Amino acid sequence: MNMKAVTGVNTALFAILVGVFPPLWAACDDAPAPGVNWAGCDKAGADLHELDLTRAVLSEADLSNANLSGARLVDADLDSAVIRGAKFDAARMKGCRLVAVKGEGASFIGAVLDESRFSRAKLPGAVFRNARLDHSGFYEAALVRADFSGADVSHASFESANLSTAVFDKADMESANLDGANLERASLKGARLHRAKLNGANLQQADFTAADLTRASLREAVIDDAVFTDAELGDATWVQYKRCRSGSVGRCKE
Repeated sequence: MNMKAVTGVNTALFAILVGVFPPLWAACDDAPAPGVNWAGCDKAGADLHELDLTRAVLSEADLSNANLSGARLVDADLDSAVIRGAKFDAARMKGCRLVAVKGEGASFIGAVLDESRFSRAKLPGAVFRNARLDHSGFYEAALVRADFSGADVSHASFESANLSTAVFDKADMESANLDGANLERASLKGARLHRAKLNGANLQQADFTAADLTRASLREAVIDDAVFTDAELGDATWVQYKRCRSGSVGRCKE
């Protein structure tokens, strides 16, 4: 077969494949809908509140100051998106991917974010008050000054995250993984940390007033000037691997 014939066959085959498997190029002017592909699109300041964006592709999109309050973003892909100042209040975002997002001051008040992924996200000052984050992941995330007060972060992972001056007052943190996290000067007043892991964490000047640390593990954690006033420490594994006596309150009794 000569070269022209080979080229003709290849061209025909390519045309057939394109017809069967169309390219997944982003169409930034497409109307919002489930599965819409807005990857890399500029949606800064867009009003997308209460829209159904289930499984939408928003990776690397600019959503700065966009309003997605009440939107449905279940299983959506926002990896590496810019969400500075964006509002996701009361949004339904179970299984959403937000890996490496940049979102200073983003708001997720009352949002449902169970099983979502925020690994290596940069979210200083983000607000997660009263949000649901069960089994979510924040590995190595930057969450300085973030507000998780009243949030459900049970079984969530904050391993190696920067949570300096973050607020977890009255949060449900049962079985949360905070191993190696930086919680310096964080506030965890009244938080429920039953069975939580804080091994090797930096807890300097952290405030655990009235927190429930029953059966929590703090092996090799740094607790200089940390406050444990009225904190429940029964059966917790303390810094030097010792087990706190059942009923310990305020300090670990052997």
